[in-house]
Amino acid sequence: MFDFRLRVFHTVAKRLSFTKAAEELYISQPAVTKHIHELEQQLGMALFERIGNKIKLTRAGMLVMHHAEIIFTDYRNLEYDVNQLKHMQGGLLPIGASTTIAQYLIPPLLAKFNQRYPDVKTSLTNGNTEQIEQALFEKTIQLGIIEGSSKNPLLKYVEFAKDEIVLVGNVKHRYGNGEPLTATDLKTIPLLMREHGSGTLEVITEELKRLKLKITDLNVAMYMGSTESIKSYLHHSPCAAFISLQAVQRELELGEFTILPVKNFKLVRKLHFTYLQGLQDKLCQLFIRFARQNMTE
Repeated sequence: MFDFRLRVFHTVAKRLSFTKAAEELYISQPAVTKHIHELEQQLGMALFERIGNKIKLTRAGMLVMHHAEIIFTDYRNLEYDVNQLKHMQGGLLPIGASTTIAQYLIPPLLAKFNQRYPDVKTSLTNGNTEQIEQALFEKTIQLGIIEGSSKNPLLKYVEFAKDEIVLVGNVKHRYGNGEPLTATDLKTIPLLMREHGSGTLEVITEELKRLKLKITDLNVAMYMGSTESIKSYLHHSPCAAFISLQAVQRELELGEFTILPVKNFKLVRKLHFTYLQGLQDKLCQLFIRFARQNMTE
């Protein structure tokens, strides 16, 4: 019972909502309230306080949350180690990946991983780099895979793979005079850019500094929330866009898009696994090893 009460507490603390915790745990809201009340009685301290129609953790609640994270990591590792003795792997592994990775890179790897380890139940959510890191802090995922060069001291980063960013345009339109584009040319071509908070935009902004260009110097036609929406827009406009080479392989092979060389511009970025410092989840480490090995095959 204590274990399940701790699970209820952990879910309420993550969601800061009794209602959302009840929905996630498939129990009634009164049952959630009962479990929290019993845990508070057992510990002799209040774990939540109400502020209007919202709740927040008390100091005691934050302490319990800290230890609950360690306990649940230990439980996952215990399950992993016991399964190893049975010559199998099992458990839950929620993964979050920034948009380009989630759409083009990770699904084939997950398919191979799930075939190799059918008893590991994986899930994949996507968002931009900021959203994935926030999901790690909120404990809704155990492992993130991001495109940006963010270096939060609370997170551990492990290099995963490399990806090239290229400028592409619609083959129906002419860009420049056929020579590699210059910094001056880039100021005139209407560009589509990923939204603020995107790892792709972050690394493009850094690379443009080498050309002595800022985003505000460019003719940005629109900021868009996904690579797929940018690609769809490019099919119908004379705009150009900086996009992951992995994301436009099909369109390049079909002759729908063309790569637009830019003078003195070569952007190869590193993709990283990321997880909370100090939390060595063994399923996360298993997936990291598997993914790095299979990316080189």
